[in-house]
Amino acid sequence: MKIVNNWKEYKIIDMADGKKLEKWGDIVLSRPDPQIIWKDKSFPNKWKDVNATYNRSKTGGGAWKYNKKTPDKWQIHYKNLTFNIKTMGFKHTGLFPEQAVNWDWMIEKIKEEIKKGKKEVKILNLFAYTGGATVACLSAGASVCHVDSSKGMTTWAKENVLSSGLKDKPVRFIVDDVVKFVNREIRRGNKYDGIIMDPPSYGRGAKGEVWQFENNIYDLVELCTNVLSKDPLFFLINSYTTGISNMVLKDILELTVAKKHKGKIEAGEIGLPMENSKLVLPCGIYGRWEK
Repeated sequence: MKIVNNWKEYKIIDMADGKKLEKWGDIVLSRPDPQIIWKDKSFPNKWKDVNATYNRSKTGGGAWKYNKKTPDKWQIHYKNLTFNIKTMGFKHTGLFPEQAVNWDWMIEKIKEEIKKGKKEVKILNLFAYTGGATVACLSAGASVCHVDSSKGMTTWAKENVLSSGLKDKPVRFIVDDVVKFVNREIRRGNKYDGIIMDPPSYGRGAKGEVWQFENNIYDLVELCTNVLSKDPLFFLINSYTTGISNMVLKDILELTVAKKHKGKIEAGEIGLPMENSKLVLPCGIYGRWEK
C-alpha cells in the first residue's frame, strides 16, 4: 500500500463507527467512510470540536449538519498546489487527498522527461473532476487536456488552476463524454504522452450516456491506447469501485498498454494515515504502466 505522508494542511484526526474526523486547514469535518467498521474512538475528546458533520439518511443520500460557522469555500495547499474546498452534496469536498501519491509520481515522471530534453509532455486527464491531477501535471511543466462530463466540476478545476498560479500554462478544458471525446481524438490523430483516468463506479455523460465500471473500463483503456504517443510516459488508472481488486487493473494494463509498449506495471492500494496512530485508512486502488 502506498501511504500519503506529505500533507501538512490535511489530517485524519480519528476514525470510528463508520466516520472519519478530518482537518482541512483550520476546518474540522466528520464524514462517513465504509471502511471504518470498528466502534472505538482513539481520541473521543477531539470529536467535540467539529465544524460540520455529514449524516446519511435512511432513505438514501444525506445532509451536512453545521455545528459552528463554516466558510462556503476555503483553500488548502499541498506543496506548491492550491485547492478550493467546499462541503458538497453526498459528503464530498472536491478533493481526494490520498491522490497526492499519484500527483507526486506524475510530477516526478514529467520533470524527468523534460530534463531529458523533451520539448512538450502532453497529458490526457479523463474523468478529471476538480482537476487535482491536472494542477499537478501543469505544475510539473506538462500540457494537459482535462475532460469531464460535468460543467460545474470543470469550472471548479479552472478555479484550482487559477488559485495555483498556473493560469498561463497550456491546458484545455473539455466538457464531454469521455468515450466520445477519445474517439474524436483518434479521428483527429492527436496523441498523448500520459493518460490519467479516475472513472466512477457508475455515472452519466454530458448527454445521458451511461458508464458502469465493470462493463466499460476494459474497452475504454483499450480505446485509449490509440491516442498514446509512440514513446509514452505513463498510463494511470485509479478506482474507488467496491469489489474490484487492484490486480484487475494490472491485468487490464497487461492486456492493453503493455501489448503495444514496453514498460513496467504496478498495482496496489492507496492509504491515508491517521495522526498519532498506527492506523491507516484504505482509500481505493491504482494501476500504473510506466516506460
